[in-house]
Amino acid sequence: MKNLTNYRIMQKIVNVLALVSFVGIVGVVGAGGYVFLQKDAIIKDVTESVLGDVLGDMPAIPEVPATTGGVAPPAGLGIPK
Repeated sequence: MKNLTNYRIMQKIVNVLALVSFVGIVGVVGAGGYVFLQKDAIIKDVTESVLGDVLGDMPAIPEVPATTGGVAPPAGLGIPK
């Protein structure tokens, strides 16, 4: 009789573990399916967020002048030959 009781307790434990495992697998498959179906929207949102952060932190690009000054002096120590 004691062996039968132990068997039933172990069977209940195994059933609970199987149910928890099933729920976990359904959750993982469901999350994967959601990400797969919504991947374009997720990529768009992340791209807009990152570009907004990066472009917001960049300084303004200076304008290119229409004319420039003369030629720079030659590099070196300025010692005559």
